[in-house]
Amino acid sequence: MTVHFSDTRKIDPTKGETLADGSPNDDDRMEIGPTKLALDEWEAAGLTLPDLDRMRDHRWKKLTKSVVDRGYGAILLFDPLNIRYATDSTNMQLWNTHNLFRAVLLCADGYMVMWDYKSSLFLADHLPLVRETRTGAAFYYYAAGNNGAMRAAKFAAEVDDLIREHGGGNKRIAIDKIMTHGLRAFEALGYEIFDGEEVTGKTRAVKCIDEINAMRCAMNSTEASVAAMHEAAKPGMSEDDIWAVLHAENIRRGGEWIETRLLATGPRTNPWMQECGQRILQNNEILAFDIDLIGPYGMCCDISRTWWFGDQPPRDDMIYAMNHAIEHLQSNIEMLKPGASIRELCFNGHVLDPQFQKQKYGTKMHGVGLCDEWPSMPHPDRWDEGAYDLELEPGMIFCAESLVSPEGGDFSIKLEDQILITDTGYENLTTYPLDGRLMGN
Repeated sequence: MTVHFSDTRKIDPTKGETLADGSPNDDDRMEIGPTKLALDEWEAAGLTLPDLDRMRDHRWKKLTKSVVDRGYGAILLFDPLNIRYATDSTNMQLWNTHNLFRAVLLCADGYMVMWDYKSSLFLADHLPLVRETRTGAAFYYYAAGNNGAMRAAKFAAEVDDLIREHGGGNKRIAIDKIMTHGLRAFEALGYEIFDGEEVTGKTRAVKCIDEINAMRCAMNSTEASVAAMHEAAKPGMSEDDIWAVLHAENIRRGGEWIETRLLATGPRTNPWMQECGQRILQNNEILAFDIDLIGPYGMCCDISRTWWFGDQPPRDDMIYAMNHAIEHLQSNIEMLKPGASIRELCFNGHVLDPQFQKQKYGTKMHGVGLCDEWPSMPHPDRWDEGAYDLELEPGMIFCAESLVSPEGGDFSIKLEDQILITDTGYENLTTYPLDGRLMGN
């Protein structure tokens, strides 16, 4: 096929003006998204891409309804992942997590305003649901110095004007995260502040079909990236060098970032939660990881695997631990279905051997979407009465966790699968195989 100059400015020269997800087929476009590598892999896998405009509209309507149902005049968002949910807009996501320069106000009538970095208001130009873009939401100390209170008061006054016009003047509003000066500024104007994370957590929990399709695509890219890391890893490589492969492969497919560095080898796997470093993987050792990966479309793919590297078989205690971890994972997954309560899932299911209890994982399961999300499902000895009073619904996605880590041992087994709650039960979205050698095969 002859490729003309105009075709070289397309993400996929074989397609028309738009891609299958409805986004512009334009290499020069502003919004981030999947690369041609990812799109080709998804097409080969027969995956259905999300309709991004429909997904954005669904999220906007759902979040607006959550505001109205609670009797609030608006919700004010600073958390970059809540902003991503409300607008599908990104801007230096990790930097934004500790420098709160962005904000979004969604009023009870659906009117949405974004405050962004002064030089990048154009980043929302492709999003018609964002009706206005402004600057001036940054009143953290680095940006504002000793004038934080003054900046916060000016910002709160702007929000107050918008709520008078689009929120009926209702001074009951939800805010997810805000600096101290900001909270005081709104209280000075007579606002009653409610928990915005309660609103967004529950709103984000049940995914629509386009979010599920986006998650399927992201999982496909994630497992391709994990496979590349698996193929590259070998004794003599450092943990950092192995982990870097996953980062590179994720980015090659249009993934966005990885939230942790949870890969360890040999005795550094016990106790679990040590992040990767300069240690060299040795012959006849375990490697374990938990990816916490934000892939294409901003979807979080959070799976864990433990691999054996060596010319000798693993020890018997390692094989026992691996099969015990598999039993724990699969038995707990089997409980998942619509109508099951967090309480019954917590107090039932597989119980780890006593030798593995002290160092068990912090949760049995947790929600997942744009990141690890509400709700968390604790172990029975960590149950917090009143914290999680809900039942599972179709469209929720959970990560089931399994950590078998002998106290005082020299290894741990870490496994994790990502599960979609369906109308009749569940679907395991994770297809990456378990290590047969650690299973004794």
